Amino acid sequence: MRIALAQLNTTVGDLAGNEAKILAAYQRGVAAAAELVIVPELALTGYPPRDLLTKRAFVEANLAALHRLAGATGDVGLLVGFVGENGRRPGRKLTNSAALLAGGRVVAIRSKSLLPTYDVFDEDRYFEPAVENSPLEFRGRKLGVTICEDVWNDEDFWPERRYRPNPAVELAAAGAEILLNLSASPWQVGKDRTRHAMLASLALKTRRPVVYCNLVGGNDELVFDGQSLVFSATGALVAQAEAFAEDFRVIETDVAGGATFRALAVEQAIHDALVLGTRDYLHKCGFKAAVLGLSGGIDSAVVAALAVAALGRENVRGLALPSEFSSQGSLDDARALAENLGIAYDVVPIQPCFAAVKAQLRGVFAGRAEDVAEENLQARLRGVILMAMSNKFGSLLLTTGNKSELAVGYCTLYGDMCGGLAVISDVPKTMVYRVAQWINADAQKRLGHELIPAASITKPPSAELRPDQTDQDSLPPYDVLDAILEGYVVEAKSAAQLMAEGHPEAAVKRVVKLIDGSEYKRRQAAPGLKVTTKAFGVGRRFPIAQRWREV
Repeated sequence: MRIALAQLNTTVGDLAGNEAKILAAYQRGVAAAAELVIVPELALTGYPPRDLLTKRAFVEANLAALHRLAGATGDVGLLVGFVGENGRRPGRKLTNSAALLAGGRVVAIRSKSLLPTYDVFDEDRYFEPAVENSPLEFRGRKLGVTICEDVWNDEDFWPERRYRPNPAVELAAAGAEILLNLSASPWQVGKDRTRHAMLASLALKTRRPVVYCNLVGGNDELVFDGQSLVFSATGALVAQAEAFAEDFRVIETDVAGGATFRALAVEQAIHDALVLGTRDYLHKCGFKAAVLGLSGGIDSAVVAALAVAALGRENVRGLALPSEFSSQGSLDDARALAENLGIAYDVVPIQPCFAAVKAQLRGVFAGRAEDVAEENLQARLRGVILMAMSNKFGSLLLTTGNKSELAVGYCTLYGDMCGGLAVISDVPKTMVYRVAQWINADAQKRLGHELIPAASITKPPSAELRPDQTDQDSLPPYDVLDAILEGYVVEAKSAAQLMAEGHPEAAVKRVVKLIDGSEYKRRQAAPGLKVTTKAFGVGRRFPIAQRWREV
């Protein structure tokens, strides 16, 4: 069968815009002599629509758009994801569905069977699962239609499964000749390789071609990578769409395959995911430009480089906000970065403000030595100035804190945490260095020079809030911290397990205590782009007021 895959970047709630994208893809498929055009999961509404689904008008508008699309179809079919209505009671009112449109009408509807509720997913909150799914016939072929999670539950691939049914295998047993999957599968490190292996295994097991059409783009914290895949009935790769970009592919399901799977290096993949997520977050929220503080350190340098890649240099502005503790080297590095990136750059010293506020507080602080209160004053004064720039010029303020800092609370509420998007809040510090080195290597190849000053990468990291301060005055070395963070947060290991594995006892106890005690800060952080298997934010739901402690 000749099938067109339209790997689209949809926007949640933009029903008219999404409808137009789908229609354009359908018309392109018709022109390419496709028999069927496929678009991603919930392409009409955008994914994830979350509590927009509680609005009746939103659901009705999505259904009206579906029928308009149906009216625009001819002999070529269009398989489109939309929000359906569940007529069975008791049960939830809605379904996560796919409609086959052709000949001016809705030919058939199939709904998602497996509704994920782990990590960032909460589909069981809104949708009723399908009670049955049979192959549908179109152009003389029996097609097995599945939606995203429906293909993530094969017992021969997963050692542990979340659900009893195996919809794809059941469809093949029921006579489906081709397995189709409409997906909105968010990216995280390693997901592309897992997905490739899983779908290849499914095709080989069922002896059916597998056609997988994935969403691309950023929607809030989630970044969807696309990389739609097609496999032959022998499990050989037939086609792979682009990563982190819209794409359109026309394939034949009865070819032998033989394409080579392309996997980006992890540093490039994280870079490309964050660029796409940043661009889409700003543009889908109505912003054109960004502003950020430039400290001369590695984190702000990487965020600035990502912002330029996402928005263009003309839409990024950097500010240096020195105090009496800021080194000349840091100022030089911040200026060099801005010049390398070609962005607007201003220096706004906070020292006069800092001195004035300390003078105002001298009476109430009398008899107490300077401590973290004065350190945090500097961060908060910077936040005031950066937010003023955001308000005055209509730019979104980007925060520059990394995952390691956010984990242990090494950040200041209403200070360096101020902003509308936390670009690297799911990137551990050690990975920030690796991404910085990739950025420089890529720039050297493309431009003939590096972007991030060498000193920003090689000097000891410091908040520069007191004389001769370094991060390691308060924290373990970042390689130690990040290893504990990976085990405790991402892999959900206990403190006792981590110590048994050989991590330093004192470091484990300190880091675990800091992580557990910093939930209140993280709950007030800006939304962050998810790139690892477990990010702080919507997919990690710990109470703030609680007394369980492991150490």
